[in-house]
Amino acid sequence: MTIKECVRKYSQELKFVTHIPAKEIEILIGYLLDKNPIWLHLNYNIEFEKEKELKKLVSKRATNYPIEYLIKKASFYGENFIVRENVLIPRPETELLVDNAIDILKEQKSKVKVLEIGTGSGIISVMLAKLIEDIEIIAVDINEDALTLAKENAKKHNVEEKIDFRLSNLYESVVENDIFMTISNPPYIADDYKLPENVKYEPKNALFGGKIGDELLKKIIDETYNKDILYLLCEMGYDQKEPLTKYLKSLNLSDFNFYKDYEEFDRGFTLKLK
Repeated sequence: MTIKECVRKYSQELKFVTHIPAKEIEILIGYLLDKNPIWLHLNYNIEFEKEKELKKLVSKRATNYPIEYLIKKASFYGENFIVRENVLIPRPETELLVDNAIDILKEQKSKVKVLEIGTGSGIISVMLAKLIEDIEIIAVDINEDALTLAKENAKKHNVEEKIDFRLSNLYESVVENDIFMTISNPPYIADDYKLPENVKYEPKNALFGGKIGDELLKKIIDETYNKDILYLLCEMGYDQKEPLTKYLKSLNLSDFNFYKDYEEFDRGFTLKLK
């Protein structure tokens, strides 16, 4: 069976799982052959000799298992990152959080120290280390699997010397008093929210932020507020702008703004603390 015939055959099994079934079959074939999409299309009519392996992957994907976990990688900010089970899969909207941080950091004339809370696969810290030359980053997480993966991604992108990875619950293991910015994409989903089928495979402690959903965000605001840190940048839920605005105002904080994601949903904020 040729590659083209395999794409036609197995895409039928994914038509109720994804809106791009043929594309996903191509991705799986490319993963098995270690070839890029251009090579694949130039060789669409050659015999495909790994149909057995493909069938196994397709069967798993048909259960809504994330394709990123199957191919062990995800794209973020135009770069490829290693992805594994028990660590949150990178989302495109988090690129906007990185954009906002870069806008501030690139204006600084001296070396800056940044703290990332909940680094996950390390995508935020790695991209900041790649794009800002004079930077020192502390990246913390409560998930040891996440820290192991984040270190691998830092090494893959040759920025491991710029990032200090630590096992820590928020600021617990952070004693530094010269942090310029804290950045975080924390869990912000309400505990009783019904997740889409594919998201159920991702770690719950990276998704659920409490009974309401914004409890961890508020805790990060509180702890950052009590430290000598100039900026706090966070991703948040689409319905949390109003309660977070009230909370920030209750702390007599007024220098903040919210931003929207690619779908025009409220997705995060930048807070200047002094």
